[in-house]
Amino acid sequence: MTAGFVRLAAPVVVAMLSISAAPSSPAPSAHAPASPPPASASRGAEVYETRCGACHSLDQNRIGPRHRGVFGRKAGAVPDFHYTDALKKSGIVWNEKTLDTWLQSPVKMVPGTAMGYQLRDPQMRADVIAYLKQLPAKRP
Repeated sequence: MTAGFVRLAAPVVVAMLSISAAPSSPAPSAHAPASPPPASASRGAEVYETRCGACHSLDQNRIGPRHRGVFGRKAGAVPDFHYTDALKKSGIVWNEKTLDTWLQSPVKMVPGTAMGYQLRDPQMRADVIAYLKQLPAKRP
């Protein structure tokens, strides 16, 4: 910091300060969105029951196929469920990425599929996926 004084015509002294500092990064905004919480299987269980449960179950086929053991399973592969040809021919294997894309827009991912429901909220998708992933492949 350097200081200098300037004498004006009148007997007034003005102090001038010059501060040199390295550029700093901007302070975080108080209005910046917070990072979403990590995926939660317990929240996912609640979302699954309220959003998926009308058509799906873990262990029984309903309007949609059962979901227990979905991770690593090829789409359209539950033997006693009638799938669309589009889904059976899709070649999809269910994992976190494919389930996230599917839940966001099934019809966009596999045109001709019968499922039209979309789970648009990314946190809800992550939670449902965490729930399905932590389930044992076979009913205990």
